Amino acid sequence: MANQLTISKVNEILDWGYEKALTGLPGMDTAYELAEEYTKKYGVEQGIEKLVTTQLAKCGTSGFLTGLGGLITLPVAVPANISSVLFIQMRMIASIAIMRGYDVKDDQVRTFVYASLTGKAATDILKQAGVQVGQKLAIGMIKKLPFEVIKKINKAVGFRLMTKFGQKGVINMGKMVPLVGGVIGGTYDATTTKVIANAAKDIFVEMTPQPT
Repeated sequence: MANQLTISKVNEILDWGYEKALTGLPGMDTAYELAEEYTKKYGVEQGIEKLVTTQLAKCGTSGFLTGLGGLITLPVAVPANISSVLFIQMRMIASIAIMRGYDVKDDQVRTFVYASLTGKAATDILKQAGVQVGQKLAIGMIKKLPFEVIKKINKAVGFRLMTKFGQKGVINMGKMVPLVGGVIGGTYDATTTKVIANAAKDIFVEMTPQPT
């Protein structure tokens, strides 16, 4: 039963991935560095699109993920290729948040990054917690969300990801995490990855001054 996946283990996996996304791995840019690089080159919105495209291209190479996996050890029994993908996906989402002006060190913002990993389910999870997505969710509003709301979102996200990971243990995470199928079968699931990227863009809306 040691490999049985629980919400607690899911949260441990997510916390690990988030910390690595912000602090980086040997030879890998952090989410901050990616955000700065793409913003300087292309501006915020075009930069986000370029970032997503570039990350997909990198992840499509099994050798890239295999090499990265050699540097990664999760605190929970998860295959190296899956931990590699989790790092890349979490870093991509965090970079999008940073590029649109959010402080990814805030616990509330971290919760929204985790929610993005659920893809299309993210909007429903947030809505059920009383948070409307797509209505210029203000940074200040996120910071003021009560602890109970954040707790409710985290619980829903953990349950959703645990269900997605599969009923037979952590090895089935490959059915949920984008690109794992590509590592295993020689192709990669760009559609799933795009869904997660779109969820992140919908949640972390552009924080631009509104006309007066």
